[in-house]
Amino acid sequence: MNEMVNDVQGLTSTALIMALVIIGLVVWFFVNRASVRANQQIQLLEALLEEQKRQNALLRKLTENAADKAQPEQAPEDDAEKDFIRMIPER
Repeated sequence: MNEMVNDVQGLTSTALIMALVIIGLVVWFFVNRASVRANQQIQLLEALLEEQKRQNALLRKLTENAADKAQPEQAPEDDAEKDFIRMIPER
């Protein structure tokens, strides 16, 4: 009778150890997977940041060029035209 109890205890302890090993491997798999995905997302975000910096620099260049072209050259106004406007009598 004692021999059967000893065999069952040995079997349960072995089964418990195997279950803990399997649970540990499953947990390790998901933690490792989450870590790899986080690293991939960080790399993608860094690539997006670099692309956005390049786009901002290009946009600044384009707006500076457009602003330079959009500034109309102001023709010097004649003092005679200003004087003529002043000479119109008010009613």
